[in-house]
Amino acid sequence: MNKIEYNIPEEVERDEYFAQEWRKMLAGEVYDAGYPPFAELLKKTRRTLKRYNELDPFAPELKDILKGLLGACGDKVNANQPFRCDYGCNILVGENFFANFNLTILDEAIVTIGHDCFIGPNVSIYTACHPLEAEERNKFVEWAEPVTIGDNVWLGGNVTILPGVTIGDNCVIGAGSVVVDDIPSDCLAAGNPARVKKKIARK
Repeated sequence: MNKIEYNIPEEVERDEYFAQEWRKMLAGEVYDAGYPPFAELLKKTRRTLKRYNELDPFAPELKDILKGLLGACGDKVNANQPFRCDYGCNILVGENFFANFNLTILDEAIVTIGHDCFIGPNVSIYTACHPLEAEERNKFVEWAEPVTIGDNVWLGGNVTILPGVTIGDNCVIGAGSVVVDDIPSDCLAAGNPARVKKKIARK
C-alpha cells in the first residue's frame, strides 16, 4: 500500500506533554501511558465504538463512522459488528477491506493493512508491549511496536498477531495461528507460533 500521511489527533496537539509522549509511543519508545489524556482519548474512541456496534448492521451511517474513526482507509471498507480498537486513528487500511465479527486492534503503534485484505472472525492484532517485571508494569511503563500487513492477505478466524510483526503480500494465515515473527510474501503460514507451511504460487 502506498505511504499514507498520518495526522496526530487534535487533543494531542493541544497539550505539549501529551504530544511529546504520543510521538514517543508511535516511535516505539517507552512513554507515560498513565498520563490522563491518554485515558480520555481512549474513552472517546470507546464511545464512538459503542455507537458503531449498537447500530442496525445495515445502517448506512456505519461506513461513515468507521471512516471517521480510522486514521485512513479506502472507500470500500467494512467491519462486521462488534469491532474494537484503542484509538482508531493509528489504523490505516487500504481499499476493499473486510473484517468479520470481533476484530480487535490495540493500535498504540501504527497498524497498516493493505488493499484487498480479508480478516476472519475473532482476529486480534496487538501493538502494545509491557515489561516482564511486575513492578515496572505497575508504573504504567509501556511501549508499542507497529504491525504491517501487506496486500491480498487473508487472516483466518482466531488469528493473533503480536507486536512488531510484518506479514507480506498475498499471504494466508491459518485459523487459530499466533504470529510472532515476520511472514514473507506469498506464503501459507499456520500454527502456534505460526510457521511457513508452503509458498503460494502466483498466477
